[in-house]
Amino acid sequence: MATGGKKMESKKRKRDDQKPKGGKNQVLGKVARKPGKAQEKGFNKEKHVVTKVEKKEPKSAKERRLASKEMTELRKKKRKPNYNLEKELALLWEKMRCHDVSKEDRSKFVSEALRKMGGKFMEIAGSHVSARVLQTCIKYCTQEEKDKVFDALRPHFLTLARKKYAVHLVKKLLDSASKKQFEWFVSSLHGQVASLLRHSVGAAVVEHVYHLAKGSQKRSLLVEMYSTELQLFKDLTKINSARLLDIIAMLGLQKSSVLQHMTLVIQPLLEKGIVDYSIVHTVILEYLTIADKTSATDVIRQLISQIEGSTNSDETEVTPNLPKKLKNKSKRLAQPLLVRMMHNRDGLKIAVLCVKHGTAKDRKKIIKSMKGHVRKLALDQYGSLLLICILSIVDDTKLVNKVIMQEIKKALNDLVHDKNGRRPLLQLLHPNCSRYLSPDDLASINYTVPSIISQGEELAETDVSTGEGQKASVEGKKDPSLRRSELLLDSGLGEGLIEICTENVGALLRSNFGREVIYEVAIGGADKILQPLSNKLHTLYEAIASLAAVPKGTDTKEEHVFENFHSSRTIRKLILDSPEFASVLWKVSLQGKTDVWAQGHSSKVLLAFLESTDSKTRDLAKSELQHLIDTGVLKEPGKN
Repeated sequence: MATGGKKMESKKRKRDDQKPKGGKNQVLGKVARKPGKAQEKGFNKEKHVVTKVEKKEPKSAKERRLASKEMTELRKKKRKPNYNLEKELALLWEKMRCHDVSKEDRSKFVSEALRKMGGKFMEIAGSHVSARVLQTCIKYCTQEEKDKVFDALRPHFLTLARKKYAVHLVKKLLDSASKKQFEWFVSSLHGQVASLLRHSVGAAVVEHVYHLAKGSQKRSLLVEMYSTELQLFKDLTKINSARLLDIIAMLGLQKSSVLQHMTLVIQPLLEKGIVDYSIVHTVILEYLTIADKTSATDVIRQLISQIEGSTNSDETEVTPNLPKKLKNKSKRLAQPLLVRMMHNRDGLKIAVLCVKHGTAKDRKKIIKSMKGHVRKLALDQYGSLLLICILSIVDDTKLVNKVIMQEIKKALNDLVHDKNGRRPLLQLLHPNCSRYLSPDDLASINYTVPSIISQGEELAETDVSTGEGQKASVEGKKDPSLRRSELLLDSGLGEGLIEICTENVGALLRSNFGREVIYEVAIGGADKILQPLSNKLHTLYEAIASLAAVPKGTDTKEEHVFENFHSSRTIRKLILDSPEFASVLWKVSLQGKTDVWAQGHSSKVLLAFLESTDSKTRDLAKSELQHLIDTGVLKEPGKN
């Protein structure tokens, strides 16, 4: 117990010794500790901040902007080794690209810019700003200067073709390249075409070269995607035919190995959606000519899925604050793939295959993807043919009327006067007429893949979602005349056409393209499909007759419809093919006035009454025209 007490006392003494004995730092019986290192640092920092604020006087807004600008300049100089050069080139660029600069001054600015670039063309070509300066220099410089730039960049073309900003410079150089330079570039692409096509930037260069290339050069670009042998051995690409079947026969290639190689080339392009280039269209079509049913169907199904999955204009809005060039680019990218493909005949054929060999669901999605773009397609050379294909095949006329015909009705005034826009209208009025569609156009509309379907056969496809088999008829199951009637009459298009023709009768009759529309409408179309609208057709006849009744020489601005080349021949055809029109025209505008119109183009109108196969039409004018025939003013039909 004694020992325990001693220990307690010793501990107590130690605690007492540790207690502060009083002093300045004693606060409430506790020891005031000295400030630690962290506190000292904080204190010093605060002190430093205070002194810094005290040293620097408050700045105005202008001074702050200048200081910020200087800081930005310093950062750019550290980040960009050629910053000062780029700045100088940008100043020269502003001078050389002005429209009011004289040729002499511009050539001086261009030469100075090229001199400053010196041996740094490769670095400059990859820069956002200076690449544009170099493009402008290529546009305005001499041929000798262009050759120097081309030779300097020659070893780096394939690298530049994959760069975002340099690709435009490569295109500009190719546009102004000599024959030898262009041939060299095409040969330098050997073995690289497939890999460049898979690249989002490089694909545009291959497409540009393909458009600039001639027949033999195009073949050399294409054939290396057909076979491994053609890709490895350059000499084999020098063949006269571009058709894959001919190449296989001439070189004795194995069809299975060609199919395998082409599948490896095409599959990545389909997966990435790179199918809006003409060179890709050609390769796909050639592949389909040798592919078996399963492979061909696979490719078409993937193409359909790409078209269905492409962006619709209703879902994508273009930002209004973008610059004009970027706005145009975003608009183009917002268009459905189907619209972007319609720039060549091969693209049209692929779209036709998707429509023909797609199921009812596929066709519905394809038509819906065209919403908002029907007018553009109708005015396009190949887009109008795609619309003709859809109007001739798709049985769901309610959907077609809702999406396509409604937009066509809104744009009727533009379409009836346009070379391409009138073709879907003429197809409904007079299907597959060789007067309005060339043999190539008809072949494109009727294009199909032999391995998938034979004549009179139907393509059976299985719907993945339901597992049920669906049949897609290549020509459609509905009676063509019933389909035409539903598209023309039920949609109100026929009535709209007659009204447009009545309102613009003079312009259409005198137009090289519009006259064919007004002729087909006036005769009621093939098989008299517009006969239910006979009252409105009679109004059109009266409008034409009233225009023809204007006295000769009254209207000085335009030729009289009887004297104009196009309108006189259209009226002549209408007299021969429509007795009702002939009767109205004679009574309103010609009866008792034949002597005035017995000479020139108008004489053909008078003779049409005598040439008509309808006896009533002949009898109508024979008595009044007989004296003109007797006096030799008019020549009697059938006599020389």
